[in-house]
Amino acid sequence: MPATVRDNPARHRYELETEGHVAFAEYRLAPGVITFVHTEVPKQLGGKGVGSALARGALEDVRRRGFKVVVECPFIKGFIAKHAEFSDLLA
Repeated sequence: MPATVRDNPARHRYELETEGHVAFAEYRLAPGVITFVHTEVPKQLGGKGVGSALARGALEDVRRRGFKVVVECPFIKGFIAKHAEFSDLLA
C-alpha cells in the first residue's frame, strides 16, 4: 500500500507519494474549516486505490484537527458519499 498521507501546508495540500509519483488534494484553510478544491492522481497511479487512500488519510487528519469540511472537489465529494463515516465532517 502507498506511503502515509502527509499535510504540506506550504503548498496547501495533502500529499501521498508512491512509485515515484505524488497524488495530492489541494485545500483552502479558514478558521475551523478546510475546503477541498482539487484532487489529482497521476495517471500512472490510476486504478490502484491511491486516490481513496489519499482522501481517507486527509479526512482522518482533518478529524484529528477538529476541522469541518467544505467540498468543492468532485473526487472528495464522491469519496465522502461512499464512506458515510466521514459525513459528520461536512460543514
